[in-house]
Amino acid sequence: MSTITTDDVRHLAQLSNLQLSDDEVTNLQTDLGNILNYIDQLGVLDTSGIEPTYQVTGLENVWRDDVVQQTDVTREKLLGLAPDAAENAVKVPQVL
Repeated sequence: MSTITTDDVRHLAQLSNLQLSDDEVTNLQTDLGNILNYIDQLGVLDTSGIEPTYQVTGLENVWRDDVVQQTDVTREKLLGLAPDAAENAVKVPQVL
């Protein structure tokens, strides 16, 4: 495993737009090193006979066919429901 340097922590802080004191850099250097050591420990485990866990709740996606259905709703009826419409579109307040 590679060692986390203070320059690494400062670079990560810069990428994250964080301003850290020297004490915070030192503490984070230690914490990140501990996290990476823990991950290395997990990498040593023999998981060859274990199935991957993709979903722990048993839930599955429910799919349905995408079928076009004809209705009696027209564009004009839908635009009539809008508080304000212009040029066949719903008019909303300007965002930017």
